[in-house]
Amino acid sequence: MISNSKRWIYLGVGTLLLIFCGLIYGWSLFKEPFSQVYPDWSLSQLSMTFTISMIFFCVGGFVAGKLSAKLSPRTIISIAAVLMLVGFFGVSRMNPEKGSLAMLYICYGFLGGSGVGLTYNCVIGTMNKWFPDKPGLASGIMMMGFGLGALILGSVATGLIASKGIFSTFMILGILIFVVLILGSFFIKVPDVSAGSSGGEGKKIYGEGPSVMLKSASFWLFLVWCIVVNIGGLMVVNSAASIALAFGAPAIVGMIVSVFNGAGRVIIGGIYDKSGGKTAMIVDMVFMFAGGIALLMGAKTAGMILILIGLLAIGLCYGGNPTICSTFVNRYYGPKYFSVNFSIAMFNLVPAAVIGPMISSTLVEKSGGSYDTSFIAILICAVISLFLWMLVSKTVQIENAKRKEPRPF
Repeated sequence: MISNSKRWIYLGVGTLLLIFCGLIYGWSLFKEPFSQVYPDWSLSQLSMTFTISMIFFCVGGFVAGKLSAKLSPRTIISIAAVLMLVGFFGVSRMNPEKGSLAMLYICYGFLGGSGVGLTYNCVIGTMNKWFPDKPGLASGIMMMGFGLGALILGSVATGLIASKGIFSTFMILGILIFVVLILGSFFIKVPDVSAGSSGGEGKKIYGEGPSVMLKSASFWLFLVWCIVVNIGGLMVVNSAASIALAFGAPAIVGMIVSVFNGAGRVIIGGIYDKSGGKTAMIVDMVFMFAGGIALLMGAKTAGMILILIGLLAIGLCYGGNPTICSTFVNRYYGPKYFSVNFSIAMFNLVPAAVIGPMISSTLVEKSGGSYDTSFIAILICAVISLFLWMLVSKTVQIENAKRKEPRPF
């Protein structure tokens, strides 16, 4: 019998690893320093770095899901550590006089994003096997760490940039992340099925593979719901520091979105475990609508308090989305093929990472620096997501009616 305390120790280490990987969401802190070094680079070109990192984050997660059947978690995380070290080292060696966007895209976007994706899927997929009784809470805690990474390491990065410069900062961060991932990989282990795990003894492991999941209408409707919610969230997350600066606050204040990004993952995960997916999705949409209203009112009145409220609400919404995605896939399609199914579902970030920042950058540029139209776009996303939620709920009900054993939602 695996002790209850042991799985919580592993969960703690897994969360620590995701904190360091969560720095990928701190791109808005790096964007301004890069624009000062390379003034010829446009806002859209710099935002593309984040988009590319999100795309390869999803690709890395998919590869990790496939590799999980052949390689140990320790090996997968070690590969990720090398990718991130090489990527951050590459950024640190960029020419300050004549920078290369392609090099930034490859090193931060491709290598960094892939490394984060490998670690993210490996840690969450492995740790969820230790918590069959609390998938929402376990996913929420780990994803909280991932969401807080931008704030915790972002604060460190901001100080390093001020004292060492942007390029030396990437060198230091690359080494730090590499060391933490390598050491932490020793604690990420698959539980012994024969021994069972606390909360999961004697439970039959059920599940439908990707071939079945991809044929179900519920999956595609849910995927579109995730895309719409993430588009609304990324319009703020991608520009959190810039939004803070635009309304007279220090850039680091924008990282309040990371605090509540992390909190949203635990809050929504707990709601999902207790009240189900329909309620969790409703709460998530309420956060997005409230955030959009607060941001728009703050922009109209130049009220920094309202802007902060809006940032925290959007952070809660965006943070809740991956927890909902993880728990929905785990409960509705089963834990047996979770790693692969979850990595496929996380591809919802690809279109969202392209569309969200693109809409935000375009609207801000065309409005002469005003964020009003971006905040209105968030409200439109909230309305669309509500319609999709109704379709998801109805489709799940229809599918369960055809099953001999209905699946929890």
